[in-house]
Amino acid sequence: MAIVKVIELIASSEISIEDAIQQAVTSASKSIHNIDSVYVQDIKAHVQDGKVTTYGCICKLSFRVDA
Repeated sequence: MAIVKVIELIASSEISIEDAIQQAVTSASKSIHNIDSVYVQDIKAHVQDGKVTTYGCICKLSFRVDA
């Protein structure tokens, strides 16, 4: 029987939402193994002078726990 744990991460990027998600996964994978999926719960963008400056997201990352 596999045990799956879910953690919540907040990530941001000046490039894109995809880059913010990738940064969340890359950062988490430095200390967490067996990552299975990422669920993007919320997306936001910061705006300055009429232009998007930063993209952000709240992600739920699931991974299998070693037994």
